[in-house]
Amino acid sequence: MRTGLLTEGGHPYVGGDAGLWCERLVRGLEQHEFDVYALGHGPRQEAGSHPVPLPPQVRRVRTAPPWTPEGPAYGRRARRRFAECYEELAGAVCARAGATLAVPGAEAPDPPGSLTDRFGSALYGLAELARDKGGLAGALRSDVAVRALERACRAPRALCAAHEARVSDLLTIAAHLERALRPLSLDWYDDDALGAADLCHATTGGPPALCGLLARHFCGVPLLVTEYAVHLRTHYLTSGPHTAAPAVRAVLAAFHGRLTAEVYRAAELLTAGDAHARRWQERCGADRARIRTVYPGTAAERFADAAEPALRTDPGTLVWAGPVDPAKDLETLLYAFAEVRREEPKTRLRVLGTPTGAVGAAYLARCRALAARLFPDAAEGDHPVSFEETGPPKQTAVSDAYAAGAVVVLSGGVEGFPAGLVEAMLCGRATVSADVGAVAEVIGGTGLVVPPHDPRALAEACVALLRDPERRARLGAAARARALELFTVERNTMAFHGLYLEIASRCPVRRAAPRPFAAPAESLLPGHWTGPEDRALPRGVPAWAADSTQPSVEEAR
Repeated sequence: MRTGLLTEGGHPYVGGDAGLWCERLVRGLEQHEFDVYALGHGPRQEAGSHPVPLPPQVRRVRTAPPWTPEGPAYGRRARRRFAECYEELAGAVCARAGATLAVPGAEAPDPPGSLTDRFGSALYGLAELARDKGGLAGALRSDVAVRALERACRAPRALCAAHEARVSDLLTIAAHLERALRPLSLDWYDDDALGAADLCHATTGGPPALCGLLARHFCGVPLLVTEYAVHLRTHYLTSGPHTAAPAVRAVLAAFHGRLTAEVYRAAELLTAGDAHARRWQERCGADRARIRTVYPGTAAERFADAAEPALRTDPGTLVWAGPVDPAKDLETLLYAFAEVRREEPKTRLRVLGTPTGAVGAAYLARCRALAARLFPDAAEGDHPVSFEETGPPKQTAVSDAYAAGAVVVLSGGVEGFPAGLVEAMLCGRATVSADVGAVAEVIGGTGLVVPPHDPRALAEACVALLRDPERRARLGAAARARALELFTVERNTMAFHGLYLEIASRCPVRRAAPRPFAAPAESLLPGHWTGPEDRALPRGVPAWAADSTQPSVEEAR
């Protein structure tokens, strides 16, 4: 079957966890064909280059630039049509749940489902207008859009924060909606693009899933949405009070909430990376019966050597690995390690990771200062805490560190799916983890789990494992067996293969078969031999048959 793989800023141009997962999915499902549609941004997309060679099952790659042209100028009728659809969209976004929209004849408050219906109707109306007129970019940036947003924010039953929107806030909201609705203007929704697919697979929520919605609306192609990081949750976490004014954050949160609800309603199946993400999807309106849990896959062969007992050379070392940023809560780990050293003075701590941007670099400097303050009597060159980078130019292998250490520690305040914890399990190491995100689900009784932000509990668990090598060995062996059973690339790929077949069997694409004698024989000859309503030539008719320069019957007479 042919799959339209919808990505954003990832495969096949950009690396990272999302790009690596897409690469493994495409290569693992060699029995399927893939057309990759990348909503990317950056010089690689503009140059059309690929960082890795694509497998033969990838038939083609289409990209969308980070900008859209202004598009054609609208006539009066098109401007009126755009104003009506955008007004309805803005009204559905800005209205409070359970409030009455300003529509004629509305007497009772609209339930949340009605707002989603109105949002979806307006969204597809804008998509049809974009398809007919060749784009929406100019209209979405126009004064008509800003005035529609202003009326929606000033409506009596609009969101409380939206009432306070100023002109600058309205311009900011309009610019964000223009970026979010750019997929409406793409030429991907015909029989030569996504319409030829048997399935659309959006590798994340947001804009890729919006492309899948339009393919479903125009061509009837079923949609599968995979969210390892729930799009709406990510928006909430990244739009704090310091990012924008309250009115802007309220309206944009409502827009993403309405879009997520429409995606969840239209998708045939949803996949979550763990139970934590699955609960978020259910809270955002997804039907529990249509959600499947598919754990991310990790290449187990990379850690096969690290699982050998002969490599366990340093039984008194704790290891932490991951990207360095404030969400990882390394300060709690350092305070806990200070208590561990009072119980086991020969214990050492290795921190492996690369800072994530300027914020991560500043946090790493703060952790280094905290470690120097906690251990002021450490000899020069023999500090119990070592900070090592895992990327170039240091090239410290995480698997080697896991192999040499005794206990792997995971301390984090905010955590999704703990990929680093899975790597430690594949190395056969006992683990101590803070109970955040999907940690308890991944561990499943093969490691110790403690409350987050609790240095004393973290220290007691580490000391208990350091003093009991037999327990460490038992937990490590059980952890490796669990990881090999649930969290490998092969397991992930096999699960998606089953989902593809399930959707294809349950929701086959009904494409119109060519009708015999749908066009008269004269249509194969030069000239306009049919009426205006029949001039759409069937597939296989040569291009010269539609040549407008050929004389008509009347002209020949």
